[in-house]
Amino acid sequence: MQSPAAERPAGMPAVARARGHATALGRPAVRALLGLALTAAGLGVAERMLRPRGSWTRALLGPAGRVEQVTEVRPDATEAQAPELRRIERDLHDGAQARLVAVSLRLGAVGALIDRDPQAAKKLVTETQENVTRALQELRDLVRGIHPPVLAERGLVDAVRALALDVPLKVAVRADVPGRAESPVESAVYFAVSEALANAVKHGDARHASVEFSHVAGLLRAEVADDGHGGADPLLGSGLRGIQRRLAAFDGTLTLSSPPGGPTRLTMELPCVLSSPRTPAS
Repeated sequence: MQSPAAERPAGMPAVARARGHATALGRPAVRALLGLALTAAGLGVAERMLRPRGSWTRALLGPAGRVEQVTEVRPDATEAQAPELRRIERDLHDGAQARLVAVSLRLGAVGALIDRDPQAAKKLVTETQENVTRALQELRDLVRGIHPPVLAERGLVDAVRALALDVPLKVAVRADVPGRAESPVESAVYFAVSEALANAVKHGDARHASVEFSHVAGLLRAEVADDGHGGADPLLGSGLRGIQRRLAAFDGTLTLSSPPGGPTRLTMELPCVLSSPRTPAS
């Protein structure tokens, strides 16, 4: 049996050999602790570095969010246009088309009467001419309902002033708009104001109304107020919902104030850029 002294390698004291064993055993633990510390530090640094990246990513993805919003709005715009298209088709069928069919039949009768009874033929020609005149007027009214000529020629404010003359209300129109909006925006606001004035007459029993236009901070603002009995509610009728859908197609908003007893005030705002006002040629 060998003595403990014989087991020790030559030249290595017992204390040094014990320290070597402790160092060998401690290295994995130290490395593990160091790795955990570096991982924690890395996570903290990564979080701070990813925050600006997240903000930049959100900025880049902003247009994608806009597309989603437009996609949600477009069906509403289509839904708002469908009743208008049906109205146009109905007006054509029941009005101008019926009169033009009658004109065609009368002209056939004139051909049969012109030799046999010239006086009756002459009377029928006069009646046919009157029918043609009425058909043309109905077509003009229909076109005016789609896009009034004064709206294209003179702009939104003058078109609303002309509209006010045909409304059974005393309407004051005021405007501070240094230019013109795009044609689709003008058309949307024109028909929204027209609907608001029609509601004031039909549902509010109003006698006076006012329409004010302004353009501030990139927003076209139209405010329609009347002295009717109030109580307007988008949930109770399709007129106000139709205005909302019409404006939403252009990212516009409608704000309604209509307490019982009145007055009613509708505020419409649409983002738009105005063009330079047209000046008459000298």
